[in-house]
Amino acid sequence: MAFPPTTSSPPGRGRGLLHSRPVLLVAFAFAVMADPVSSVAYAIEAALRALDGNLSLLLATMGLVVAVIALVIVNYHQLVARFPQGGGAAAAAGRAFGEPWAFIPIGALIVDFVLTIAISVSAGASAVIDYVPDLGSWRTALALILLALVAGLTWFGHIGRAVFALMTLAFVASALAVLAGALHAPVAHTGTVSHHSAHVASIAVVLAFPVAMALATGVEAPSSAIAQLAQLDDAGRRRFGRVTLWLTLAIVGTLTLGLTAAAVHLKVGIPGANSTQIGDLAHAATGSGVYAFFQLSTALLLLSAASSSFQAGPGLLKALARYELPGGASRGILAGFLGRTNRHHTPYWAVVLFLAVSAAVTVGAAGHEQTLVLYYAVSVFMSFLAGLVAMATFAWRERGLGSVLLNGLGALVVAFTLAVNLGRGEPIASLAAAVILAGVLYAFWRRAGRPRGIAEVVSEAEHLSEEPQAG
Repeated sequence: MAFPPTTSSPPGRGRGLLHSRPVLLVAFAFAVMADPVSSVAYAIEAALRALDGNLSLLLATMGLVVAVIALVIVNYHQLVARFPQGGGAAAAAGRAFGEPWAFIPIGALIVDFVLTIAISVSAGASAVIDYVPDLGSWRTALALILLALVAGLTWFGHIGRAVFALMTLAFVASALAVLAGALHAPVAHTGTVSHHSAHVASIAVVLAFPVAMALATGVEAPSSAIAQLAQLDDAGRRRFGRVTLWLTLAIVGTLTLGLTAAAVHLKVGIPGANSTQIGDLAHAATGSGVYAFFQLSTALLLLSAASSSFQAGPGLLKALARYELPGGASRGILAGFLGRTNRHHTPYWAVVLFLAVSAAVTVGAAGHEQTLVLYYAVSVFMSFLAGLVAMATFAWRERGLGSVLLNGLGALVVAFTLAVNLGRGEPIASLAAAVILAGVLYAFWRRAGRPRGIAEVVSEAEHLSEEPQAG
């Protein structure tokens, strides 16, 4: 994710409230967590569909999802401590195994950005259609309009950390209102509900939870985004990254389990063609005013998540693009035009590239986010796996038995989740895309003479997002 810097004043006189560390932390944390919080809008429904509508198993399934996210966050708590200047899994893999291995998480990250954009605008379209069902026949067109709108706004520079944070806070507030309403609402009995699964309960839960691991997308963002906090020292960035990780778990976990329990209590099942489960839940639990606010905040948060990837993805390509150094030397591995920026410091050709690819993915899924969920968790779990295996390697070299066990357990759980998703067949496309991208980037790297610093390119991309705004 990419956000402009918040300039801090030196300690002492003249330092206003808006530049204080608590305010900076809130703005940073709630902006960075926009992606995983927005995933609540479709992850619970994805799990229910994987359970064939068996509501009795939904809470156990989402509980397992949150537990896996907690395990990943415990491991990334260590990763942030080791890499307080940012870089995430790419920095860890590059340092543990050699720079070429950084291309694995980088390739996965690029695929994740594309899917985040496509699934977010599709889910945003679904939120609008849920409120205005007559737009159902225009689903794909509506998703593409939202996609073009987000890309157009990106063209004019960063929206800003505060706006992302406000969108996240608005969604959290509306979700809490839905939870409060659900305590007293009558049982709705909406959608399709079954009382059996294709497998025994334990196996059904184990096979269903990986689909809902789309909820985990973005939980690793603090490990890279802390690179934006140039006004802080390593200790400050480490503290901000760790607090954001745990705050993300607390908020995403609470909303996920709370909304899941509410859906089970009110008997809100698999929705119809022009509605969403979370929209049906909001409608059943609250009055029309809260329902309208919930749908609006959901759509805006989803578009914020798409916008963050529209900034971070092109920013990563910009960091990889070739440019001339004084003296005639060059740096970078991709075509130089991908790094060209407008007066707002937006790498416009990179934005156009992400727009084209995301539009193709959106059209291929016909604007249905539930179709894309099957592909979503694969790429981010590839990045998780690279980061956790790297951390286990560090722990082994340093003879830290406790860390070896923790990182090893995390890597095994992530590998299992990845394997189950790949076993469904279609998500192999995400794996193939990430591997092909990693291979292409590696080939360009070799052609460029194997320049040093590839393992830090994700951190560098975050630093590039701190360029001052023109005009």
